Amino acid sequence: MTGKSLTMMAVGDLILEEQQGEHFLSLAAPVLKSGDVVVGQGEFVFTSRGVSTFAEMFSPAPACPPGNMGALASAGFNVITLAGNHVWDMGTPGIQDTISGLRNYGIAVCGAGMNIGEARRPAIIQCDGTRFGFLSYNCVGPIGTWATQTKPGCAYVHIIAHYEMTGANPGGPPDVYTFAEPRSLKAMADDIQKLRPFCDILVVSFHKGITGPLISPDIAMYDQQVSYAAIDAGADLILGHHAHMLKGIEQYKGKVIFHGLGHFIRAISLPTERQRKAQSFFNPYSSISAPKLSGGYNFQTDAARYRTIIAKCVIDDKNISSVRYLPCLINEQRQPEVLQNDERGQQIFDFMDTLTREAGLNTRFDWEGDEVLILTDQI
Repeated sequence: MTGKSLTMMAVGDLILEEQQGEHFLSLAAPVLKSGDVVVGQGEFVFTSRGVSTFAEMFSPAPACPPGNMGALASAGFNVITLAGNHVWDMGTPGIQDTISGLRNYGIAVCGAGMNIGEARRPAIIQCDGTRFGFLSYNCVGPIGTWATQTKPGCAYVHIIAHYEMTGANPGGPPDVYTFAEPRSLKAMADDIQKLRPFCDILVVSFHKGITGPLISPDIAMYDQQVSYAAIDAGADLILGHHAHMLKGIEQYKGKVIFHGLGHFIRAISLPTERQRKAQSFFNPYSSISAPKLSGGYNFQTDAARYRTIIAKCVIDDKNISSVRYLPCLINEQRQPEVLQNDERGQQIFDFMDTLTREAGLNTRFDWEGDEVLILTDQI
């Protein structure tokens, strides 16, 4: 091994609608700033001039104050992925102002643009001679968020859902099969293959997974399909988000897949109507010591949405030499706290282990100091 080790850190969804974004990141910032490359998912756009879209379909996400982009830079972020289901909620100004604003703060972006070509363009940054490449794709709706040749939006992989009646009663609960539409899946693979010669570490970010009021460790069929396809095309690491809770961790061909990093910052002010709609989705803050069923966690009543992690990769000689995560808890001030190898940290460890096992994934974990090592002996 030659040269110094580098570290890359990654978190899930970042929502900074409220002012004073530095407050929400203050406890995690010292850890994040220790990373050489730090990436997060921009869930809401940043603009002061956007116009709401999709108003007749659902309540679009509000814009975040442009000044909060500076809070991301101050906390150490140098890459923000943007492909997601809220990227078009403030129309063209939202995408324009977010991309230009982040770049003005020295933050690289990918996953969105003024047309599909720009949205599929990678972000490439260099650190001590190692080149990191990032691609970002949205796998969820609405379709109106997707970029086209003439419309701003996000890069995407089109996911198709098929509902199959399995019982004797039409209209009863179906089995659900989800899979990627072949042309958009191939377009993603082509992007990865084109990027591969120009970077040493290639990361693919997917806005994917099942979300809603009934939180679950389950992953959808397409979660694995798109992740495996990205690795087959040349990706070194997969980062998933959108479900607003953690999901299990998998290994495929020696590469690690974070199926869901959860949300990291959710600084959102909800007006009365939006609060009412959201109450069944985001549970009130509660103790990390959540009630359990005999078979494991009660995912509908515990504080699952306030557990999160920081994914961490160690890079030696331009290759990922180890992958781990830092357990975190979002406190009552909505600040993620990085935990240690103690009682609270162990509960995050146990939670991630439960999520991974109940989803039928192949990964085991062990402590290494205050970090949780993702073991590689079951690939």
